[in-house]
Amino acid sequence: MADTAKGPASYFPSIEKKYGRPIAEWKELIRSSPLTKHMELVTWLKTDHGLGHGHANALVAHTLAEAGGK
Repeated sequence: MADTAKGPASYFPSIEKKYGRPIAEWKELIRSSPLTKHMELVTWLKTDHGLGHGHANALVAHTLAEAGGK
């Protein structure tokens, strides 16, 4: 590993290990959701997919930042 991930991406290895899905798959789920607001998406990941708050928040923050805030 060249650089240590910072910010939301620092959670990605533990997310993949704990939930058994690659980050790209989680990001695609978020992008394809009809929900658009940060906390709506976090709540959805927690409720429907069993993620913890920190992991859901990191995935949503990173995905929305990539999309320019959606």
